[in-house]
Amino acid sequence: MRLHRLAAVLAGALAVTMLAPAAANAAPRTWVSVIAHGLDNPRGVTIGYDGAVVLAEAGRGGRSDKCRESPEGGKVCLGLSGAITAVSTGRRDAWTQRRIVSGLPSLAGRDGASAVGPHDVSPYGDGEYITALGLGGTPQSRFDLGLLGLMLGQTVIVKSDRNGRSTRSFGDPAAYEGRRDPDRQGVDSNPYSVLGTRDGAVAVDAGGNSLVAIDRRSAMSTVAVFPNRMVAGPSGGRVAMQAVPTSVVRGPDGAFYVGQLTGAPFPVGGARVYRVVPGQRPTVFARGFTNIVDIAFDRQGRLLVLELAKNGLASGDQTGALIRVDRRGNRTELAPGRLTAPGGLAVGGDGAVYVTNRSTSAGRGELLRIVM
Repeated sequence: MRLHRLAAVLAGALAVTMLAPAAANAAPRTWVSVIAHGLDNPRGVTIGYDGAVVLAEAGRGGRSDKCRESPEGGKVCLGLSGAITAVSTGRRDAWTQRRIVSGLPSLAGRDGASAVGPHDVSPYGDGEYITALGLGGTPQSRFDLGLLGLMLGQTVIVKSDRNGRSTRSFGDPAAYEGRRDPDRQGVDSNPYSVLGTRDGAVAVDAGGNSLVAIDRRSAMSTVAVFPNRMVAGPSGGRVAMQAVPTSVVRGPDGAFYVGQLTGAPFPVGGARVYRVVPGQRPTVFARGFTNIVDIAFDRQGRLLVLELAKNGLASGDQTGALIRVDRRGNRTELAPGRLTAPGGLAVGGDGAVYVTNRSTSAGRGELLRIVM
């Protein structure tokens, strides 16, 4: 079963060998501060051109008549509450937040929780950003939501400067999934992470279990498909579990690295990080994680893994985890007990780690700064 929505520096080359689970180290002393609040379903994070921390807000849906039934049950309605927000320091090192792009499509229920909208953001081009707009369905499901609903499932380039704000379509992973269905398991699309590259961009489709490339002319191709695995079922026996990739980053060795949420039954310890070299089959780089929602590398080349729910989505426990993995596979949980349904992370130029927190909440989302 697929998951339609989520309740989503070069310091030497990495060793190519797989990082197997190792004993967790004692947590180092960390300082955690809230530097932005009042966010609507905050998700992916990046460092902007001017050093600001830039994040995607999936929004809180809307009260329009453009609604549909959610695969999880209940009605979700379209609004223009999705946004891109920048958080930066000003006088006396005080943090300020402002929405540099607003009015992006967002789909959610009446309480605005677990919205589908802008899921990630990445620098692209000359002062522009590219964002992935989620969907959670087939490309045809967009037509019931009107013209603005057609933007869902796309990657969109946005820009905000003294001349105003602009938005333009760049790629359409949902339409590509509809035409190609790379994993051959039925059409389902939910773009969840995007990364700008020299040639255009790459995006992971959590619904399609794939990593796709988008060139500068918006032509698309499949980079990798992530396989099903057989895992223990909740009632005994073995069941097929889909990959549900949720994040893509460039590693210190130049390869792409993709984090896996896992589909139902969401087994604890069942998520992996894949290493992807275009033209080659994905290989497992690290394993033994639970419901990965984002990954990054710190300035020492160590892998950072963000877990949406450290005890598994099936547990109902929203406690998340940020885990650092060194090159020997040793794991350290950073800021234990401080994360609730986190949604994305990025490493700043100062080495601080920035994490969106309460990523499935409308009006209660936060951006945390974690310093060690």
